[in-house]
Amino acid sequence: MKIARAHALGGPENLVIEEVPSPVPGPGEIRLKVRAAGVNFADSLILKGQYQVKTVYPICPGGEVCGEILELGAGVERLKVGQRVIAFSRTGGFAEECVASAASAQAVVDEMGDAEAAGFPVVYGTSHLALWHKARLQPGETLVVHGAAGGVGLTAVEIGKALGARVIATASTPEKLAIAKEHGADELINSSEEDLRVRIKEMTGGKGADVIYDPVGGEVFDASLRAINFEGRILVIGFAGGTIPQIPANIVMVKNVDILGLNYGSYRSLNPDVLTESFRILMEWYKESKIRPYVSERFSLDETAKAITHVMERRALGKVVVLP
Repeated sequence: MKIARAHALGGPENLVIEEVPSPVPGPGEIRLKVRAAGVNFADSLILKGQYQVKTVYPICPGGEVCGEILELGAGVERLKVGQRVIAFSRTGGFAEECVASAASAQAVVDEMGDAEAAGFPVVYGTSHLALWHKARLQPGETLVVHGAAGGVGLTAVEIGKALGARVIATASTPEKLAIAKEHGADELINSSEEDLRVRIKEMTGGKGADVIYDPVGGEVFDASLRAINFEGRILVIGFAGGTIPQIPANIVMVKNVDILGLNYGSYRSLNPDVLTESFRILMEWYKESKIRPYVSERFSLDETAKAITHVMERRALGKVVVLP
């Protein structure tokens, strides 16, 4: 089979397409024919050795896939060969085949296409766990979503609306803001032209937002801390802006705010039950058309490096997938 992998620390340019033997599933695992693999910002961090989990080379990134089950490992009874599933890959999803944990695999509803399914688990799962499980967003609250046209940001807009919130979307271009508006944002802020702190305060009658969803970090987080309401919650999702903020504890104390971190991958081993319930809710919302996955770009396996670079440089509008 063909696989995209890197043999040394670096960026996406280190990826090469190679021919390797098909992977073998171990106990509790499945082997998949990969139909589509989602691209995430974490893929670039894995290649650079900057992800939470230590990178061991050679490495094939690509943590989420939609595929057809080719083989069951020992002890797998819930699934069957030929079934189409979404799963989290162990051997790397940017390949023609991969191995994944059977426990992570979920059947795909017939209405959902391969590209939509591959780009579904991480971005929707992240935003749903953040807003529903961590921040406990309530109907009528004001939610600010930064990076609102990116992979996770756009899903946060949709999920915020599904949970009954008033959603203010921020993004750096009119094109990105238009996409956020199409997916349910009530109000828009152009972060490259407007002062985030001032505009959020103005839009909330001086009180500030109840919940702020931040996958950007840096100066955006600093503005958020000064534009959050009393007892508001700021969700730390990632640092796509490149700078990890240092949080001044005195402001957190004085404003009585909660800073909530969300690392989606941790739930796979530490609290899988909440993942299962989250996925069930999201599938129901999909069937009810409350959420509409937006795949903006599709790349071939040979273009994997280009796909990761596209996401890494924050040029993606919606979700990017690789189609082996």
